[in-house]
Amino acid sequence: MSAIQHGRRKGQPRSAPEQRPNDANELSMQADIRKVTILSKNDWNRIQYQLNRKQIEAERLRQKKADEDAKINSCKEIVKNWTNTLAGQRQKKLEARKLRLEKEEEEKKAIDIEEAKYQAQKRKEAIEKAKTQQYYQSDRVKQFHGALLLTEVLKEREAQLELARLKSKHTEGKDKEWVEQQQREFEEAIRQDQLEASKRNRERQDIALFQTAQIKTHIKQNDEDVKNDRSEGEELQRLAVQHHMEKRRLEAIRRDERQQLMNDNVKQIADVERMKEIQKLQEEEEDEECNIFARAKRKMMKLRAEKERQLHNEKQERLERIRHKLGAQMKERLDDEDERILAAVAESEAKRTREEAENQTKHDGMRQSIAKHRIEQLKLQEEEAAANRMKEIEMLAVRKEADRIFKANEEEKRKRKFEEDQKLMGFHFKQIDEIKDKEQKSHEEDLAQANVNMGLIELEERQFQEYAGKVIGHCDKAGRNTYALKKAAREGAGGGLGPVFPGKGGIRPSYMVQDKSGVQMPHYQRDTTEETKKNIYGDGQTNKRLGFVW
Repeated sequence: MSAIQHGRRKGQPRSAPEQRPNDANELSMQADIRKVTILSKNDWNRIQYQLNRKQIEAERLRQKKADEDAKINSCKEIVKNWTNTLAGQRQKKLEARKLRLEKEEEEKKAIDIEEAKYQAQKRKEAIEKAKTQQYYQSDRVKQFHGALLLTEVLKEREAQLELARLKSKHTEGKDKEWVEQQQREFEEAIRQDQLEASKRNRERQDIALFQTAQIKTHIKQNDEDVKNDRSEGEELQRLAVQHHMEKRRLEAIRRDERQQLMNDNVKQIADVERMKEIQKLQEEEEDEECNIFARAKRKMMKLRAEKERQLHNEKQERLERIRHKLGAQMKERLDDEDERILAAVAESEAKRTREEAENQTKHDGMRQSIAKHRIEQLKLQEEEAAANRMKEIEMLAVRKEADRIFKANEEEKRKRKFEEDQKLMGFHFKQIDEIKDKEQKSHEEDLAQANVNMGLIELEERQFQEYAGKVIGHCDKAGRNTYALKKAAREGAGGGLGPVFPGKGGIRPSYMVQDKSGVQMPHYQRDTTEETKKNIYGDGQTNKRLGFVW
């Protein structure tokens, strides 16, 4: 704001440009000094306050709030360490609770550490127990334990034999009394068996008498049933004869009726055959002309067959009506039966004559239509032949073009096939190289694994021999027979009777005979072994073993 004008202010015209002084000299040059108003400091402050009242009020409230917060914080800082106030007592209790919780947490951590150590020890013991049980479940250890059980059984058997010897020595004089007691009981049992056998014989006799009486009663009842059946059969036979006679009368009546019906049918069939012969004669007269117009004739023959079928059906219906009419007339008037039949036959013959004349007229019209149709068909055939020739020429050109395209496609396919075969061959060579590399790597891994397994087998053998030596020593001290233990603990796993294979992990295989029995070969030596050695190596001592005998 550069100046304040008194009175009403007038706006500048729209066309007048806005004047913005750039500096004090330009302002003094443009403004009229007589129109400038000078303000006092109070007025200036008042105007500034009115313009920035919201900002000033907000700043004042903020400052006031900051002063209040500072006072509150200073009060809190002053009373913070006081112990005779509610807040101080609460703070003291909270600090004491915090110290107590920290102490409890430390104690819990110490307990957790002790528990972790205890659980780790338990896990270690469980793992050791599992390893021991797994070791005991191996075949060789189970076989050794079986030998240990056999050793204990032999020891127990010796103790039982000694106990039996002592018991027999103690009970030598009591056997005679026991034998006599058994003899008396045996005789008493025989006597009781004889009494029971006699009782059973009496019961069987009573049952036999009862069954004999039952048989006689059943025979008498069967005789009465046979007599009743015979009388009933005679009555049924008489009724059957009577029924047969009635049936024969009925069959005679039905046979007469069938004979009458057959005569009517034969007469009707004869009429039909006569009409067929007439039609056949007409067809033979027209064969030569119909052979020329074969296709037209087939069509007309179908129409004729349908018409004949229709005429035959109409005739059958007419004959049926005549038959029914004659039957009714025969029932009403038996005296003038012949006259009525002749009248009906004459009427049917007259109607047949009219129908034949109509058929002849229709046949003449049909022949004219056939001739017209033949001419039209010949024209159509000529047109179709010309069109077919044009189509064949066009089809030949299309086939030639198709053959050319097919040949080009086949050549392209052959080239693509050759390229694909080359790619496939390269892929196969690559696969072969990869398979060889994999097989070589697998072989090396198998060898490394075999070496590891050999080391494990040797370690297991040393552990087993150590364990077996301790057990055998303990059994020797206890006076047990340790032959089975020594046999089970001999060097080489596998349980066989053959020699130990050092290169195969120290296993002891079994050898089977080559026959259907499949038993294991023995390991003992006899004089025949020396004889076999002599036959092979000649005279002289030798330590060589032959085959699987050792």
